[in-house]
Amino acid sequence: MRKIAAFIILKCNDELLLLKRFKEPFKGYYVPVGGKLDPNETPLDAAIRETFEETGIRPEHFTYLGTLFEVSPVEYNWLTFVYLAEIPYQPAPECNEGILEWIHKDNLKNKLTPETDLHIYEKAFRLQPFAYSARYDADLNLLELKDELNP
Repeated sequence: MRKIAAFIILKCNDELLLLKRFKEPFKGYYVPVGGKLDPNETPLDAAIRETFEETGIRPEHFTYLGTLFEVSPVEYNWLTFVYLAEIPYQPAPECNEGILEWIHKDNLKNKLTPETDLHIYEKAFRLQPFAYSARYDADLNLLELKDELNP
């Protein structure tokens, strides 16, 4: 069964506010805030709700960047809608999902981050749309990443 989610890249100049997750999947990894869509909820509604629930922040404007379609032979199968929100700098708030931290774009590769997300961040900093398809093995090692918009 595929899970549908939305995540939000919170950006201030050259820094991203990322979440070091407490739970699986990707426990200990730095990821954008976000989560699964609730019944009768659009991806943008979920993006707004999840951002507020995890950070207390209500960005005024979201930019839709694209989708990440992930498949694997195990339970990890997702369709994620990705948004960007430019926000003013503020101290990283408390979060019950993990630890929020501002990370400069030059330090992203030095953090434990899903490989797909690094590609998405590159697109986000250029405001370049994408439609990624990712294929994983049973151990969730990335086998293939393809941008359907830029083959």
